[in-house]
Amino acid sequence: MIRKTFYTNYLLFLFLSIVATGQTVKNELKITPITTDFYVYSSYKMFGTKKQDANAMYVVTTAGVVLIDSPWDDFPYQNLLDSIESRHHKKVIMAIATHSHEDRTSGLDFYTQHGIKTYTTNLTDKISIKKNQPRAQYLIQKDTVFTVGDKTFETYYAGPGHTKDNIVIWFNEQKVLYGGCLVKSIDARDLEYVGEANVPQWPKTIKKVQAKFQDPKYIITGHHDWTSTKALEHTLYLLEENNKKRK
Repeated sequence: MIRKTFYTNYLLFLFLSIVATGQTVKNELKITPITTDFYVYSSYKMFGTKKQDANAMYVVTTAGVVLIDSPWDDFPYQNLLDSIESRHHKKVIMAIATHSHEDRTSGLDFYTQHGIKTYTTNLTDKISIKKNQPRAQYLIQKDTVFTVGDKTFETYYAGPGHTKDNIVIWFNEQKVLYGGCLVKSIDARDLEYVGEANVPQWPKTIKKVQAKFQDPKYIITGHHDWTSTKALEHTLYLLEENNKKRK
């Protein structure tokens, strides 16, 4: 009985130790279709006892698959590549990280080592150097239109917000806006992590995105529910509420 109790307590201690350090929820990957050839994939990480999701996206083209952002750090990146190839019988050929946080850039080294062309902006690269984080093979010098197989998309830097380097990606033909962490989910109740945010400039950045990319059919947010086309408006609402609290 003593030995059994000790073993049970040890397992409980081990579990709590893993949770407390903020470990990735390993092997947990959710892939959800958006529209033809467009998929959101979500990975997860524990922060204390709270399970946090991170949304990203991939697009299937006639030339191969374009991956936008990375799963959380320590995620088995090969599992994602295998899942994509198993579903679509195509390989990932290009990966873009939309800002410098680990839920966006952590897979860059792995992708590069596996022959995938990786991209970030110059600004993201400078931050990654300072933080000693994974870096991309290629740098986006300015807002750029890419054509990969039968898909065309545009990268756009509207200004600082969630971070000073956050970009969005727009697929004009499909009216898909990948907002990433710049855009808050409709179910977000506050701005959440703002440790590297430029809150005063954030509303201006969102309004520039709204003006440039009108009537999106889908807006993919960096976290939580991504199914609402009102996410940009909700982000502005949260920013206004945050400003009221600060006064």
